[in-house]
Amino acid sequence: MGIQDTLKALADPIRREILNLLKNGRLSAGEICEHFPVTGASISRHLSVLKEADLIRDKREGKFIYYELNASVLEEIMLWITDLKGALDNEGNDTEK
Repeated sequence: MGIQDTLKALADPIRREILNLLKNGRLSAGEICEHFPVTGASISRHLSVLKEADLIRDKREGKFIYYELNASVLEEIMLWITDLKGALDNEGNDTEK
């Protein structure tokens, strides 16, 4: 997935909150649903978008599927933003001279 798809997945507040929940450890879809006033089908769709963007991973254990963060994609985004910010900061320094 490209950065555009990742940023699109991050644009939704429910998906950002799901990621926030998962930072504390893996959760099942049912556990995630308990935190939102939306249907299970809606949460399932949000989880699919996050999976497609490679922001989360799933693992089946018996009857349950657990979701966890994929920190490597988040790290890549942070590096890109930091690099972009550094370029902008350097550009600002060049104009001050």
